Amino acid sequence: MTVQKFITYNPLTINGQISDSTNQLKLNILEISGNYLLHKDLLRHYNSQKQGTVSTKTRSEVRGGGRKPWRQKGTGRARAGSNRSPLWKGGGVTFGPKPKTISLKLNKKERKLALQTLLYNKRNHILIIENLENELDTPKTKNFLKICQNCGINSDQKVLVIVSKKTVPLKLATQNLKNVELISASSLNTFSILKAKQIILTPLAINYIEEIYCD
Repeated sequence: MTVQKFITYNPLTINGQISDSTNQLKLNILEISGNYLLHKDLLRHYNSQKQGTVSTKTRSEVRGGGRKPWRQKGTGRARAGSNRSPLWKGGGVTFGPKPKTISLKLNKKERKLALQTLLYNKRNHILIIENLENELDTPKTKNFLKICQNCGINSDQKVLVIVSKKTVPLKLATQNLKNVELISASSLNTFSILKAKQIILTPLAINYIEEIYCD
């Protein structure tokens, strides 16, 4: 059974000053622990990263081996029908891996519920910065670090920046920072949220999250 939770934030400006407006994030989370959904979504994420292209040859696919190595009886040796048998060096592989598709099905409602549950669990590590998409108009890393310094964000820890859309200046300003990950609200995923120590949101991104994941 799901319950509705409201999280209210006072957004900051890029100068670190508290704004007069307030932002509210409405989330539907499970009444009991939703860790099993998070685990299932993480498994789905890890499985989607696997290519599944590893392949070995069976005895029928290895080249050669058409002639019988020696006659069936009278030699004193074990009978053999092909030098491409798995028992022979250079032969086929018994029960070796073959290309396959690795996937784990997760319903849309389950995935949305997992994301909302994780966002609620991380509510104390979320910071709202107003108009971050448009305020950073110069693609310089030092300008973004200055914003982090003004807002009390530790760039030595994993920082997840969630915006409504990736602007070119913001993308260029964050791409050289190893601890900063920039994603759009439409690409939100459990793995990125889980590994982040600090989460930066914008009011526009909150609107997108509520529209896409909180219906």
